[in-house]
Amino acid sequence: MRHASILLCTLSLLSLLLFPAGCGQGKKAASAEWTLAGYNIRNGKGMDDTISLERVANAIRRLDADVVAIQEVDSVTKRSKGLFVIEELGRLTGMHPVYASAIDYGGGTYGIGMLCSEKPVGVKRHPLPGEEERRALLVVEFPHYVYACTHLSLTEKDRLASVGILVRALEGYQKPVFLAGDWNDTPDSPFLTEMKKTFDILTPPEAHTYPADTPRTTIDYIAVLRQGSQEVRLTHAEVIDAPLESDHRPVKVVVGCGE
Repeated sequence: MRHASILLCTLSLLSLLLFPAGCGQGKKAASAEWTLAGYNIRNGKGMDDTISLERVANAIRRLDADVVAIQEVDSVTKRSKGLFVIEELGRLTGMHPVYASAIDYGGGTYGIGMLCSEKPVGVKRHPLPGEEERRALLVVEFPHYVYACTHLSLTEKDRLASVGILVRALEGYQKPVFLAGDWNDTPDSPFLTEMKKTFDILTPPEAHTYPADTPRTTIDYIAVLRQGSQEVRLTHAEVIDAPLESDHRPVKVVVGCGE
């Protein structure tokens, strides 16, 4: 269910990189800084084939993020013994859980989610193409920014068909809009070329994310939608050293908005 893989890399930017995006209104937004992360958790199954949500939760806590986009998560499936996994991760991390199903699976559903340090002001789910497996986009709105999560198809045709749907779902917000997830494609792919026409990729392409033990390729990303005339500042980006907890490593960025 994956492409070939990757090597851990941590990037601390020496200068601020500026990406145009409409910043949210209000005094708080004028000096806001947010830590955003993404993590394909393989439903808690580590590289040692042990399933441990406690171990995944520990990795998430180490991210120290305002919000974490999560991929590959069960909801009340037989495989997970009826557990609502994103809710359990919320309990273990002290964060607010949000979930969007992609497919019916094992008596429950399987999909994507978010763990948030503040309660969202809005949540939307959009279906995405997936011949081998239906896919979804989860859009979570906060007072001063929007964070979206997706886990894209293994099929290139579906990924390319998703680009327009992603843009239409995310445009129109009067605040910065970020998109994270396992995109199942590499930085030099036709899909990424299309995405870069509308999005700026915040995570560095040389920072490999998969497989977690010896990363050799990059398929996990965080991006910002280009819009408006104000600026989002990227001050830090990294792939986290988590070689065991899942088959992917988490990605993380620190972004600012305003002066």
